[in-house]
Amino acid sequence: MAEVAADAIPPSGLFAARPALIRALNEQLLLDHVRSTGPYSRAELARVSGLSKPTVSLALANLERAGLIRLAGQRTGVPGRTALLYEVRPEAGFILGLDIGLRYLRGAVADLAGEVRARLSVPVRAATVGDRVAELVELADELCARVGITRAEVTATVVGSPGVYDPHRNLMALTGGLPGWDQPEAVAGLRAAFGPALAIENDVDAAALAERALGVGQEADSFAWVHVGTGIGMGLVLGGRLHRGVHGVAGEIAFLPVGGDPPAWSAGVGELSAGPAPADRVTAGPEGVIIDPDEVRRRGTLETAAGADGIVRAARRAGLTGLATARDVFAAAAAGDERAAAVVTGEARLVAAAICCVISVIDPSLIVLGGGIGQAPGFAEAVTVELAAIAPVLPEVRVSALGTDVVVDGCLAEATAMAWTQLIAALP
Repeated sequence: MAEVAADAIPPSGLFAARPALIRALNEQLLLDHVRSTGPYSRAELARVSGLSKPTVSLALANLERAGLIRLAGQRTGVPGRTALLYEVRPEAGFILGLDIGLRYLRGAVADLAGEVRARLSVPVRAATVGDRVAELVELADELCARVGITRAEVTATVVGSPGVYDPHRNLMALTGGLPGWDQPEAVAGLRAAFGPALAIENDVDAAALAERALGVGQEADSFAWVHVGTGIGMGLVLGGRLHRGVHGVAGEIAFLPVGGDPPAWSAGVGELSAGPAPADRVTAGPEGVIIDPDEVRRRGTLETAAGADGIVRAARRAGLTGLATARDVFAAAAAGDERAAAVVTGEARLVAAAICCVISVIDPSLIVLGGGIGQAPGFAEAVTVELAAIAPVLPEVRVSALGTDVVVDGCLAEATAMAWTQLIAALP
């Protein structure tokens, strides 16, 4: 092994960066500027980056040869020489975002300039995990065909899915109400279809990424995106970055022990230990919400009590047997039904209790409510009232303005970052 003379080692123990590394860093710096606020001229890039004009010219030439940027025209109408402008080349890559929902599959393809080239949503017809994967692949192929590319030409794919990816077992865990999605064939099927350029993201975390990129989350470095709908979950952004936690379960507030008595979610307590529990054996939690122990085990205490099904059960317990959906309950409350209004108030109280836990631990500056229930008219105000009575501080509570494609948009945001990392790493 060759030895380095002691007097050749700098006192700090650090060495000067190699020219290739410096060149790569310069190219990435300029590309970041062009991506974020382009188009730019050479002179403008030199000014905002602090690099010399010759260094900028060399870096731009390499990025243009690699097909990542292109000339966007000329800047006219200003004093001095006409300046050539550079922008991202949209066709440098394509990204695919997919959302696996209980009732719908949604997706979109975008280019690397951020333009969505195709969007599509289809109802779920599948009865098995394999069929659901096949339907998702069919949706992806249709999206790609509309753009004029094949699935193999996609630079990066992100799938938003209920639950948390477990890399040790290579499967999804904590998948809640999506039947069979925690079986190994789910992830295996996705990997086989989309290859190594696939990332699987928790769907609510993806929604938080979309809110950060496109919604009210642009205004806050730290916020919690709370989904209240068929299921319940939270995406947490801290310091401008998505926080997943060590095991990926940061934000799984569905499992907070809020909304049920301990016997409803602890094994073998009281009468529940006396043999197998029939399907109709339940225990009542606070606010008249009925809790099924088996469902709690699978979905979590809070989601069982405060998800859409829990609202319907609470309404039936209140004597409102003709209301089949959470939407029906909210509509009845809006129409003046006092029993339905009490159920909605109980729902707001449960959600506020969960958010209070988040505030006490994380202290975010903003709470964003999403999902069919979270975005229901007047619900954010009801949650705020309940929160003000129990929380140590009261952050701003806002309703997400993003629509049903929020998970897809978050997946596209993550796929964009993945694609650029991949393309920059491949630069000569």
